[in-house]
Amino acid sequence: MDTDAILDRLRTVEDPDLGDDIVSLGLVNGVDVDDETVHVSLALGAPYSPHETDIAEAVRDALSDLDLDLDLSADVETGLSPQEQVLPGVKNIIAVASGKGGVGKSTVAVNLAAGLADRGARVGLFDADIYGPNVPRMVAAEERPEATAQETIVPPERFGVKLMSMAFLVGEDDPVIWRGPMVHKIITQLWDDVEWGDLDYLVVDLPPGTGDTQLTLLQSVPLAGAVIVTTPQEVALDDARKALRMFGKHDTPVLGIVENMSTFRCPDCGGEHAIFGEGGGRRFADEVEMPFLGEIPLDPAVRQGGDEGTPVVLDDESATGDAFREFVGRAANNVGVVRRRQHSRR
Repeated sequence: MDTDAILDRLRTVEDPDLGDDIVSLGLVNGVDVDDETVHVSLALGAPYSPHETDIAEAVRDALSDLDLDLDLSADVETGLSPQEQVLPGVKNIIAVASGKGGVGKSTVAVNLAAGLADRGARVGLFDADIYGPNVPRMVAAEERPEATAQETIVPPERFGVKLMSMAFLVGEDDPVIWRGPMVHKIITQLWDDVEWGDLDYLVVDLPPGTGDTQLTLLQSVPLAGAVIVTTPQEVALDDARKALRMFGKHDTPVLGIVENMSTFRCPDCGGEHAIFGEGGGRRFADEVEMPFLGEIPLDPAVRQGGDEGTPVVLDDESATGDAFREFVGRAANNVGVVRRRQHSRR
């Protein structure tokens, strides 16, 4: 069977998000057939995302009756020059942001990273909240980073996630009192000095607001996209709009809006209570025409998991864990949409 015949079969495989077949969209990087194997390279950029996993499986099904082995590989070119590749081993950098504090942004970032790793991805988590770093506590990371002979930093791991946080570099109770230029310096130094290695995703937990750290990140590294965290009430949504505009001004894709603390299920009466209002995150996403990534319940298990260092996304028997896992899948899917759309337009 020749290459054209293979491509004809691949034209039966539809992209569930972009609305056409993978050949017409230019998502087949190459096909090569030898005596015993057909080699297919696909432009898929979000490893372990549900939709890209489905695309790969559909390709296998389309070629399953051939008397040939299938060698399937996946990669999306970033389009960046070597000088622009600040972290060449990292495929996708996802920023988790909020317009204000107190909406559970770090909780979302930790569960996103742990959930991606639980799906099988290689993941890092960078706690970029210089003034209030708390990610190490939320994953019970007692191991400290190690320094190499080349004065680079080897990050510790928890739940399959490589970790870096300002909390590792200062005393437990020491406040960080720095002006903007120092924040810029430490953020960029951590990009350069941490040995992240090869990662499918690097999740960056940004501080709340739209200040120096956010600007440094947007100017320093190419983001695959941003997740904006809000709670249902209007005061949180007002600030979420500011975060959205910040990413828009820097031409950064927004993967979607996630609503945290959406409802509380009373363990005594069984009723659900919209303590912070109802449906605000979904209405906001509809208003700004952004994907809605899901609703995370207000659940004491989330607080307990954060305090004890076990992300609730890893709890297979928890309804809140289910909500986080659905959010993780949607966020990963939207990374894939961004990457495949960028590739198909070239």
